[in-house]
Amino acid sequence: MSRIRQWFFVALVALVAAGCAHNPFNIPREDYEQRVKVLGVAPIFMDADSDIRHPERDTLVTLVREYNRVNEKELVNMLRESGAYFMVRPIEAAAPDELFRSLLFRSERRDDAGVVYNKHFYKPEEIRTLVTQNSVDAVLLVVVSGLTMRDRTFASNLVKYLDTDYNVLTMTAQVLDANGTALWEYPNFRVGSPSTPVLAELQYPDFDQAAANMDERVEVKFKTIPGITRYLGKKEKDLLFRERKATAPYYHLFDDMVGLLKPPMDLFNRKDKKDASPAAAAPPPVQTVRPVERPVSQPVAAPVQAASPQSAPAPEPVVAVPEPAPIREVPLDGSGAR
Repeated sequence: MSRIRQWFFVALVALVAAGCAHNPFNIPREDYEQRVKVLGVAPIFMDADSDIRHPERDTLVTLVREYNRVNEKELVNMLRESGAYFMVRPIEAAAPDELFRSLLFRSERRDDAGVVYNKHFYKPEEIRTLVTQNSVDAVLLVVVSGLTMRDRTFASNLVKYLDTDYNVLTMTAQVLDANGTALWEYPNFRVGSPSTPVLAELQYPDFDQAAANMDERVEVKFKTIPGITRYLGKKEKDLLFRERKATAPYYHLFDDMVGLLKPPMDLFNRKDKKDASPAAAAPPPVQTVRPVERPVSQPVAAPVQAASPQSAPAPEPVVAVPEPAPIREVPLDGSGAR
């Protein structure tokens, strides 16, 4: 029982350590999240000049372009649902092939840590124009290209196998800022054990023909265009038995890319604990003491004094005016004068 507990503790520590070291970006994750709030998603490009050895090359290139248009909208939806960005904005292009040629500087076949893939380099001034004109912080460029790589393919009986070079279609991606700096790349060498992101295998070893002819030599053949069409158009259902919108080969690579771009799962809520500070802690609630309400006595009305009757005003004294003296008439002829 104690050994089981020890193994459980070791697994838990490994899980926590893996979560802490999960940084698929070329810069610190915090810097990436601050710099890239709005992500532009360009149309999925087809590198027609890459290593495609199929005898019906032109038909195959046209077929891949059609399936790129069918599935690229679902990549935008998956990025939106991831919650990694404030906004995910599709970049419309009337001619995706011309846009790709204007952006591309050069491409080369790389073999890093045993992973073979095509790496594309872009013109910084063209990337700046693309980012500025679409009002985004960075742009996601996804490219499908042909590649010849060595691989081991087993027969149906899982006994025989053939190690040889096979021609395949791969999918690579980069997130570039306005300066043309690669902030994130796919395949990603910073997390886990990367492998070549194969979209479709164009060749297969014909073990049955070799067995029928009792020949030790196994011929490698190209798949037919109808067979590749059926494979690229294959649909699958999710856990709730709903049919996915993206076809299966595209969905699995989209899911891998989005899983690297979205924020990691925080099992122990470390981010909230890290951001919390004593100064930012909410103060404890203050309990208010309500005063005891006492009955308020009603004021007693003061007795109203009876209004005293007003005394009548005293009569004013009457002043007697003497009668005027009679006017004596004087005769006009002066007879009355002496």
